[in-house]
Amino acid sequence: MTVKIEDTCTACGLCVDTCPDVFDMGDDIAQVVVGEVPPEFEDAVQQAADECPIEAIIVE
Repeated sequence: MTVKIEDTCTACGLCVDTCPDVFDMGDDIAQVVVGEVPPEFEDAVQQAADECPIEAIIVE
């Protein structure tokens, strides 16, 4: 699984709270800190994407 954050991110921090091992807060928007999402974090990443208020998290 891979994940990316679109530029429409509003930096609400929900993804960082949900899965800090994969997401971190950048200067203006959240950012992904791993290349490939480790299997043990896949559920949390999907949860973060599902709960993102503006759907800025793209899971592939």
